[in-house]
Amino acid sequence: MITVNEHYSKLQASYLFVTIARKIKDFQEQHPDVDLIKLGIGDVTKPLPSACIDAFKKGVEEMADEKSFRGYGPEQGYFFLREAIARNDFRDLGIEAEDIFISDGAKCDTGNFQELFSTNSRVAIPDPVYPVYVDTNVMAGRSGVWKDGRYEGLHYLEANSENAFIPAPPNEKVDLIYLCFPNNPTGQVATHDQLAQWVEYARENKALILFDAAYETFIRDNSLPRSIYEIPGAREVAVEFRSFSKTAGFTGTRCAFTVVPRECRAYTSDGEAVNLQSMWNRRHSTKFNGVSYPVQRAAEAVYSPEGKKQVRELSDYYLGNAAIIRKNMEALGFTCIGGENSPYIWVDGRRDSWDFFDLLLSAGVVVTPGSGFGRCGEGYIRISAFNDREKVLAAMERIKSSLA
Repeated sequence: MITVNEHYSKLQASYLFVTIARKIKDFQEQHPDVDLIKLGIGDVTKPLPSACIDAFKKGVEEMADEKSFRGYGPEQGYFFLREAIARNDFRDLGIEAEDIFISDGAKCDTGNFQELFSTNSRVAIPDPVYPVYVDTNVMAGRSGVWKDGRYEGLHYLEANSENAFIPAPPNEKVDLIYLCFPNNPTGQVATHDQLAQWVEYARENKALILFDAAYETFIRDNSLPRSIYEIPGAREVAVEFRSFSKTAGFTGTRCAFTVVPRECRAYTSDGEAVNLQSMWNRRHSTKFNGVSYPVQRAAEAVYSPEGKKQVRELSDYYLGNAAIIRKNMEALGFTCIGGENSPYIWVDGRRDSWDFFDLLLSAGVVVTPGSGFGRCGEGYIRISAFNDREKVLAAMERIKSSLA
């Protein structure tokens, strides 16, 4: 008989955002006249930059011409985009076009990269955390059962108010480390010195860092690192994930990339070094057929002079929303972090996360309960700045009224 992967049975009933969607659906069925303002998921609302639209259209037109039509492209991505990324995002950091792999989303890549490692690898995951890091390792069989709000067998890196929501390396040995800065969900950003501690730990323990930098475009403090490769030695022990979703509004268009430096290594059970770039290239070319040519042309336009200006304006707009949210929540007496170099505001709700979610939902505002991101998120909510300005302002008025 055909049997199933029984590790799936360890997973909690549903993915966090599926649960939220169900609650929203139930609320709207009971209150059809309420126009909900959604500050929950990190989905953008502004259109693609005009530079990207023009390049997108041109790419589609090329597909209509027999002389310029393209069929299957390279699974790793067209060189024109990989080279533009290396030249603009990683100048002077030792990253070349061959180190970059184009994909349809950072969510997919952060979830898929764990396939390269043995199931007995010890995995370190921050708490609170983006759920995909946890769930994909549970699916792969690297955890025990769910107990007291966590999966046995995973090593949780607690992030809380005591450590400013930036965990330090553990005292014990782990193999695979997930880090995300600017952080989702807390909005906190690590300094060079803090990341250097992690790089040193990985080098000493022959561990690997999976560094999610999907929100780096929102960093405005030039003293903060945008890439882990700003840390000396990181190319040997770190893989970095980036996305055009929040950078240029590609959430519905789908384009991202993963950086696997040629120096990066993992090891066999006998201690023999293995080139991770070659392994990821094999996996990527076997299981992925590439992002469409017009989409990659649109992504390339992000790096044009016009594209850079327009992308900056987009992130400035959402950061303006974030500043409004944080200012209003702090005026209501809540302690907040994030919202300055990040589109997320992490709010200490001083009550149960889901109770606060339900209270704000009853006022017509959707946020994300912090407990959905891990045990250390209990008592907090995450508010997203991804919406139109007028709706953000209206949401703040609704929240004020609901708490009056």
